[in-house]
Amino acid sequence: MATPTYPLAVVADHAPLRTKASNYPEPFASQMAGRRKQPLGDLFGLTNFGVNLTRLAPRAVSALRHAHTKQDEFVYILHGHPTLHTDEGRTRLSPGMCAEFKAGTGNGHRLINETKEEVENLAGGRARGGSARSSGKKHRGPAPGGLRGLC
Repeated sequence: MATPTYPLAVVADHAPLRTKASNYPEPFASQMAGRRKQPLGDLFGLTNFGVNLTRLAPRAVSALRHAHTKQDEFVYILHGHPTLHTDEGRTRLSPGMCAEFKAGTGNGHRLINETKEEVENLAGGRARGGSARSSGKKHRGPAPGGLRGLC
């Protein structure tokens, strides 16, 4: 079998969208309407970490509030002003700002686009097996541990 070849560089905006809009089961999958993910790491055959270019339409959310048991996550805001929702409350972010979510803290997080303009961010973390679980603390969703690895 031939070894796959990967590009050296790509224009991120031209990367294909994720084939499945959401890994969440219904009724949670429909809550991801307005979120578009482009898995950039997959284009290069990355296996140790993944990077997604994510766009959120107005009123869209990045995910259900969730925390990771094994995966650190990092988000960098490219465009727009999303609201970061964590156990500490809500924090308005701006282009150039970044946030990290350390594995094992149990601090649920997500981005919410409460503006009238599109939000664009880069998010990175372990490519597979990140053990996402919904936080269950301050949102209506599945019980803690009910949705693992589905973000």
